[in-house]
Order: sequence, then structure tokens, then C-alpha cells
Amino acid sequence: MDMRADQTNLDASDEVLLARYGAGDPAAARTLAARLVPRVLALATRLLGGDRAEAEDVAQEAMLRLWRAAPGWRAGEGRVSTWLYRVTVNLCTDRRRRAARREVYPGPEALPEAEDTAPRAAERLAQAQRLTALDAALADLPERQRQAVVLRHIEGLSNPEIAEILDVGVEAVESLTARGKRALTASLAGRREELGYHDG
Repeated sequence: MDMRADQTNLDASDEVLLARYGAGDPAAARTLAARLVPRVLALATRLLGGDRAEAEDVAQEAMLRLWRAAPGWRAGEGRVSTWLYRVTVNLCTDRRRRAARREVYPGPEALPEAEDTAPRAAERLAQAQRLTALDAALADLPERQRQAVVLRHIEGLSNPEIAEILDVGVEAVESLTARGKRALTASLAGRREELGYHDG
């Protein structure tokens, strides 16, 4: 393995790495995958209601599509991450629609580990319960609201980036995000104490 090539790739943009991979540089693909797969997997997991196995399938398919697009990718064509997020959102949408048609629901949520008496274990359990509650509340949102909220508040994308991914206007993103946040707040409002949030 050429360590100099790997170091050069670490400093390169996603777009440069994809172009290098398209030109036959496997080290560029390794660097790009290490950078993008965790983000795509996290996004897919959120959009699929926490179903990690389905999210892994989506992430794998999204990356395969990226690798297939690499030879024709032209610099300045757009951001790789935006393209990949759009593919991921579309794949998740397709899976949820197929599941709804088959009336198949996501598998049972993972049970928390046995409670430990140590304060750190209790804090980890409380954090896990908060994340489970958030995932459940996100799963109850209409699909476009869930996508907008996850992309904005969990993935940290800007409204223009989200508009490009979802193929809507910036105003629509703002509306979807605002409605989604209100719905999440309402959904979780009665569970503040149970989830360990205390006023004051």
C-alpha cells in the first residue's frame, strides 16, 4: 500500500477522491468510503426508524451506486455528499413504501442491556431511552418531515443542501422542518420526566 497516496487522499475533497477512484485509484475509494459510509449509515438508520440491518443494506446500495457513477463524474458537477444523501433518501423512501405495501413493520426495538447499578450505566440507559424515544417519534412523522428534520438537525445540512437532496424549494424545507419539529416536541412533551429531562 502506498502510504503517500493515502496521505494525499486524506487531504482531498470528496469530489477529487471520487474522480481519482474513477481513474483507477483504489486508495481513494478506501478514503472516501471511510469518510462517507458512517454518515450514510446514520442517515439511513434514522430514516428507517432505527432498523440497522435495513440501513446497512441501503448504505451498501448507495455506495455501490456511487462507485458506478465514479467513472463519469466530472469535477464541478456537484457535491458528492449531496448526491449520495439524495440516493440514500430515495432508497429509504422506496424501502418504506415496499414495506407499507407488504404491511411489514420494522422489527422490535433492541432491548436495553440489563441495568447496572453504577451511575454511568444508568446514564447510558437513560441516553439509550432518549434515543429510542426520538427514533420512535421520528418514525411517526410524515416521511418528508422526517427526512427534512433528520437532514437538518441530525446531519447538520443547510436548507439549500436539503432542498437539493429532496428536490424541493428552500421554503418547503423550512416549512417541513418547522412542522416536523413541532410534531416531535408535541410527541415527546408528555415524556420529559420519564426520559430524564427536568425543567429548571
